[in-house]
Amino acid sequence: MATAQRTGRTLPRDLPKLAVRIRRCTLCDLHASRTHAVPGEGPEDAAMVLVGEAPGREEDRAGRPFCGAAGKILEEALVRAGIRRERTFITNTVKCRPPENRKPRPAEMTACRAYLVAQLGAVRPRVIVALGQTAVRDLLGPAASLRKFRGRWKAFANIPVLPTYHPAAILYNRRLFRKLVADLRKARLRAEAA
Repeated sequence: MATAQRTGRTLPRDLPKLAVRIRRCTLCDLHASRTHAVPGEGPEDAAMVLVGEAPGREEDRAGRPFCGAAGKILEEALVRAGIRRERTFITNTVKCRPPENRKPRPAEMTACRAYLVAQLGAVRPRVIVALGQTAVRDLLGPAASLRKFRGRWKAFANIPVLPTYHPAAILYNRRLFRKLVADLRKARLRAEAA
């Protein structure tokens, strides 16, 4: 998993070079409307990787993942779960903002998939947290369901994956926050035990 193929070329094995490739990417139509591609951020030796859906408006402006309203919720949930954001690698299934924050289309996810696989290969985390339905399907297959798998351990390339709610869901249903925190805490404990 350390390398991934994209249009016949091998992707870099380290995060900074991958980020450069992602920022220059033109593999799907999303590049035409982005301000910044959002490769993700965090240390290459992170024990945990969080995978979200796609950048939103604030993320597109800043070029950083989870820095808007959903990012504030994620920050609070991470603190409550005892997780330091700066020790976690955070990325998305799609690296460019879909227009009007719509869900990424299958072709867009396919275009970005090799980048996600390469990032996971570079970091080699102990656990992955799939934030929301799009990340769950990207990591676990198109038939995977957040409703069915939330809070239950699955696997991607022999790495434990814990599906949970996307922080944006809490914007619409604050009662989900406790479940998000509990799932993040569960992921932290598994990463520490590995």
